[in-house]
Amino acid sequence: MKGLILSGGAGTRLRPLTHTRAKQLVPIANKPVLFYGIEDMAAAGITEVAIVVGDTAGEIQEAVGDGARFGVQITYIHQEAPLGLAHCVLIARDFLGDDCFVMYLGDNMLEQGLAEFVERFEARRQRPSLLDGSDAGPCRAQILLAPVENPSSFGVAEIGPDGRVVNLVEKPAQPPSNLALVGVYLFDSVIHDAVRAIEPSDRGELEITDALAWLIHGGHHVSHQLLDGWWIDTGKKDPLLECNRLVLDTIVRRVDGGVDGASKVEGRVVVSPGAKIVNSTVRGPVVIGEDTRIENAFIGPYTSIGKGCAITDAELDHSVVLDHSRIDGVGRITDSLVGQQVQVSRSPDLRRGLRLMLGDHSHLELG
Repeated sequence: MKGLILSGGAGTRLRPLTHTRAKQLVPIANKPVLFYGIEDMAAAGITEVAIVVGDTAGEIQEAVGDGARFGVQITYIHQEAPLGLAHCVLIARDFLGDDCFVMYLGDNMLEQGLAEFVERFEARRQRPSLLDGSDAGPCRAQILLAPVENPSSFGVAEIGPDGRVVNLVEKPAQPPSNLALVGVYLFDSVIHDAVRAIEPSDRGELEITDALAWLIHGGHHVSHQLLDGWWIDTGKKDPLLECNRLVLDTIVRRVDGGVDGASKVEGRVVVSPGAKIVNSTVRGPVVIGEDTRIENAFIGPYTSIGKGCAITDAELDHSVVLDHSRIDGVGRITDSLVGQQVQVSRSPDLRRGLRLMLGDHSHLELG
């Protein structure tokens, strides 16, 4: 089993933040989104992983390296333009060979791990009737589905009376169900025939839904599993903040930095080495990065602050602040995503809560 992680997207929905960084490297609880997917693959026993990259290839390669720290071996595959998920399979042919593989969208976050999903696929390949009650032959693909309120925005599965997948359509005007494709797929080598056989869609992309439909209509067995737990596409600010909240709910308290006698650190809080809390209250769940200084401040729940930051005379909650940013005297900031090396300061007499989305190297003075 190999892994294929797709990280070539431009991140237009997170601009201006993604003008200066790959969207897959925006942190959740101070860890890049992409790292969670790599760790999930390693936990499922997958040690050979390819990452499909685009214009942000250099940044992703610098962050991930050769994969040794994750216990995997990383190969990078360059996609010249965003030509669709099936196109990623097409250009990864040499890496994938005839092996089965997991395909994973690099900006997705799932509560459910990959290990059970992989085990179920392998069982279905060996004995399909054991899990599906049919003799449809070996499983050629397995998809993960989740009910959504707006299925027209997703790839959607149509399920027959016998519980089997009978068709898949991409962003349909009249959805056949509310079951959307989650960004995790399992394939065997027959998928290579499918991606070579299909034509680009009206938007000029090779759609993975068309490749899956090709398998189904060709009599191949495509199985499905309903998602267990939450699933978030982190490509927009508010879902990213919600994902940060969900992950912070799982952290374990650890205080490695300095906390002075005038400060209170309450609940599940991670204070990283070199960080300092001075005359402040930090109420978890909160993660504070290395060498960050919190002074005369209140840091409220569901906040992640990167390394090398300075938060002074301010209140902050339900927000993500990236590395080396400075927030000084701004009253309350909430529901905000602040990029790297941002400076936020205020003029006197500002008292209301703020909602911000700031790109890297910004300087905002509030008056």
